[in-house]
Amino acid sequence: MREAKKFITAEYLDRLENSPYFIVVDYTGLTVDHFSELRTRLRGVQAEAHVVKNRIFKVAAKESGVELTGAMKGQLAVVTGAQDIAGAAKILKTFESEFEKPKLRFGYMGEERLEEDQVKAIAELPSLDVLRAKILGVLNAPAQKLATLINTPGTQLAQVLKAKAEKGE
Repeated sequence: MREAKKFITAEYLDRLENSPYFIVVDYTGLTVDHFSELRTRLRGVQAEAHVVKNRIFKVAAKESGVELTGAMKGQLAVVTGAQDIAGAAKILKTFESEFEKPKLRFGYMGEERLEEDQVKAIAELPSLDVLRAKILGVLNAPAQKLATLINTPGTQLAQVLKAKAEKGE
């Protein structure tokens, strides 16, 4: 392998090893302005889109421990990121619905392959912050009910005393 290809392979490998996921998209027909817009949106969720050379990307994926099945054909870009896959998947799905491009091909989360429909299903999930808020709400509800139950007799006693005091005056 030539030095330039070794350098590109090492760059791809670095991206794959520093990301918990990657999503492969076919960007055929996407204009430069739209691709720039996609990159800008992905930056908001700490993700990046990079055009890849298919054969070299397959070598890098194999070196990172991911065996890509199926052909890598066409104009492909790979989306990687530092956070969870849901944010990037949401942006890709929204972008595809707006511009009909790029087409989701597949993804990997860890060493598990995700097909197009699975990536879209992940895009439908609420964000991690929303899920955390829901969990806290579920955990907080019993404590709130307990506090209300503990305070109820004292509140009722205070109301009875107040009523007696008002009657007696």
